[in-house]
Amino acid sequence: MYMANYIDQQEESLSDARGRERELMTQSIDLLAQAKEKGANSIEAIRAIHFSSRLWMTLMEDLADNENVLPEQLRANLISIGIWVLKTLDAIRQGRSDNFTGVIEITGIIRDGLK
Repeated sequence: MYMANYIDQQEESLSDARGRERELMTQSIDLLAQAKEKGANSIEAIRAIHFSSRLWMTLMEDLADNENVLPEQLRANLISIGIWVLKTLDAIRQGRSDNFTGVIEITGIIRDGLK
């Protein structure tokens, strides 16, 4: 009986964590969409790049943790995607790119996969 409760709590905690990750990714997408509209040199772009970079760095740190329950290959693939996102955000920050759309699309795909 106690073991069943513990397992249920773990599953709920994973579900809650995924829900928070989805919410944060949605917030990132919204900020990036505003930045795309206002331009790469806008305050909206600075906010979006900062928020999205912090989000992806945190996700990558979690994925790199040996206690992460996701399969190793999936974790590696998601870390590779995160590296691309961070490089793209840095290129936008430096004025070498304006690929908000690519980051928005990738973040949306990952978010939708968290269901």
